Amino acid sequence: MLVPLSWLKEYVEIDEDIERLEELFIMTGSKVESIKKPGENIKNVVVGKVLEIENHPNADRLRVAKVDVGDQILTIVTGATNVKRGDYVPVAKVGAVLAGGLLINKTTFRGIESEGMMCSAEELGMDEDLLSPEKREGILILPELPLGDDVKKYLGLDDYIIEFEITTNRPDCLSIIGMAREAAAIFGRNVKYPEIKVSEKAKENIEDVLKIRIEDSDLCPRYAARVVKNVKIEESPLWIQKKLMACGVRPINNIVDITNYVMLEMGQPLHAFDYEKIAGNTIVVRRAKDGEKITTLDGRERVLSPDMLVIADIEKPSAIAGVMGGEYSEITEKTRTIIIESANFYGSSIRSTSKKLGLRTEASSRFEKGIDINLVPVALDRAAQLIEELGYGEVVKGVLDISYKKVEPREIAVRPEKINALLGTSLNISDMRSFLDRIDIKTRGENGKIYAIIPTYRMDITMEADIAEEIARFYGYDNIPETTIKNTELGYKTQEQNFEDMVKNYLIALGYYEVSTYSFYSPKVFDKLNLKEQNPLRNAVRILNPLGEDYSIMRTTLIPSVLDVLKTNISRGIMDVKIFEFGRRYFKEGDEYKETKTVALAISKPDSDFYDLKGDIEAVTGKLGIKDLDFIREEVEYLHPGRSAGLYADGRKLGIMGEIHPEVLENYEIEKRIYVAEINFEAVFEVSNLEKVYTPLPKYPAIERDIAVVVNDEIPSKEVQVLIRNTGGELLEEVMLFDIYKGVQIPEDKKSLAFTIRFRSKERTLTDDEVNNIMERIIKTLEEKLGARLR
Repeated sequence: MLVPLSWLKEYVEIDEDIERLEELFIMTGSKVESIKKPGENIKNVVVGKVLEIENHPNADRLRVAKVDVGDQILTIVTGATNVKRGDYVPVAKVGAVLAGGLLINKTTFRGIESEGMMCSAEELGMDEDLLSPEKREGILILPELPLGDDVKKYLGLDDYIIEFEITTNRPDCLSIIGMAREAAAIFGRNVKYPEIKVSEKAKENIEDVLKIRIEDSDLCPRYAARVVKNVKIEESPLWIQKKLMACGVRPINNIVDITNYVMLEMGQPLHAFDYEKIAGNTIVVRRAKDGEKITTLDGRERVLSPDMLVIADIEKPSAIAGVMGGEYSEITEKTRTIIIESANFYGSSIRSTSKKLGLRTEASSRFEKGIDINLVPVALDRAAQLIEELGYGEVVKGVLDISYKKVEPREIAVRPEKINALLGTSLNISDMRSFLDRIDIKTRGENGKIYAIIPTYRMDITMEADIAEEIARFYGYDNIPETTIKNTELGYKTQEQNFEDMVKNYLIALGYYEVSTYSFYSPKVFDKLNLKEQNPLRNAVRILNPLGEDYSIMRTTLIPSVLDVLKTNISRGIMDVKIFEFGRRYFKEGDEYKETKTVALAISKPDSDFYDLKGDIEAVTGKLGIKDLDFIREEVEYLHPGRSAGLYADGRKLGIMGEIHPEVLENYEIEKRIYVAEINFEAVFEVSNLEKVYTPLPKYPAIERDIAVVVNDEIPSKEVQVLIRNTGGELLEEVMLFDIYKGVQIPEDKKSLAFTIRFRSKERTLTDDEVNNIMERIIKTLEEKLGARLR
């Protein structure tokens, strides 16, 4: 909601500066999105009058004008063709600054010096979408204004425009008067409501010229109308246009502009029909017929359904109720008699209609949130008043007002002690009544209670807690002392939650970013992963009410989710990516549904390989006290053959890792190597050991020996390493693989594994003979059990 500060000040006295005003609005619950001053940078642009204009003697496309700016007459050279003698125009004098920062200097055009510039709307920074086509091109033509005056004040360019975010529970704030009530409550001042009086100058009575029939009162509980004769259709006065444009509404003509003006001012949408085009002089409020069509004011044909409400005559619909009027009954230059409609429509119906038609308007956004039914006649009279006062027509005597619902101010019993208990305050009854009085909530006291009488426009206040909120808003949230919540136990994270935080911190330290994706996806992902029909991952849990096919099953693996994230990053040129996700996988086993907490890792880096991911996993599991993590070759359908492994510890499978299969990468349209891992977090938690055991530094030196053995290619290095460790006995301290070689001097079906073996005793210094004996035993064992030979 855009609110010009100058318009706001017409209804409430505001002396505070804009920064203080913004702060107080925010502190009382009105969210300020932005504050702008459109013409803040514009300087020295004034109102001028064209006295003479003729062709430039030395240039075919230029004209020379004499322009009166009050204190002097300027010679201005222009290329605009829409300016004529007698026009009032914005003039940027020498030294002026325009919206884009352009500085105006004296300039000579083909021998004639120009002493300024006549300005277009664009040069003044005005939103061209809010201007009529003829005002978008050429010089902006003004109405008659005092010469030499700063043009900004007439165009609203010197005003502050405050943008509020209005929450759905406060539709009463979707108007200038609504925000004026908030401002008045903030400063403890009164709202200056407009005095509404309709003269009804026409001789006819409305009962003789118009009939209204409501067929579906459940969707329209109140409908009122007035008729105006001898209407003059012309451009609105500048002060109305200025206010409409400041609020983001494009001026159309005087009648339409007045209905929009009242909607912005009071919050009640209005609509005007051409009386001559309403068949039978009868307004019928009814549901649309199935397949019924109407061409709306935007020129589009709409197909309607019976759940939509229309405003019709005895033949056809002339408007979609609460959303948009029809093209055939719109106000044109030929219109001489009009019907002004003011109605209250059922919000859910308007919301549904607007959504189905893909048509959202200023009117529909208000109706769908709910409008005070008692505002209907007030807004109608306000529009009629403005039409008469501005001389645009004569109002027919009387109002047709059909109402099926009566809404009176409701009364809520308020217990002061309950309010204080809710807020943690110690306010007395007098203070509470004072705060409520600010927002037009009248009160009366009886038997130690307050009875609050709620205005009908405050539809959000329905219970005692709502009253407490209003008191808190104006007492000041910053004045409410901090207290500990009573009768509530403090929450703590479980051991598993703390463990998860620890794992996340380790991964972040390794350069990973956490991602979060949906827990459901499409069955098509199984084909993209090249999973066979009998693969258990296809046994997914189906959603009974899915959003669509793409979100119809619960995920059985996180791999498609992380692949989608990587694809998105790569498609945007982000090639260096390491991500992880904590999520759940869902399975159906027989009649039982199961879920497993899982962590998925994925790497997409130009120089990364299988061992980078393996090293990261070992680094994290090492921090978690999982010392004997085994990587055992394992074939997985969506992983590259020979470049995948299962993760095992303490005899349990923890997960899988490897390089994504090239065919799967092709299915995902990824042209890079991707390495992933999917690990059962619950299993990791169970096998971890976070107990730290500290040992003194060794007193005696170690002896290291290097050994290189040639084994069959299919024998994992881990198996060789374990056999060396088991054979070495108590004196063997550590076995480290430092080289794998295949090539010259090594048969094709063999590989060379090089290890560093460290020996140490806690009680004495070892001798070479002791270590040599152990090494001989290790070599012999390797030969006997694995067929290994020394290289």
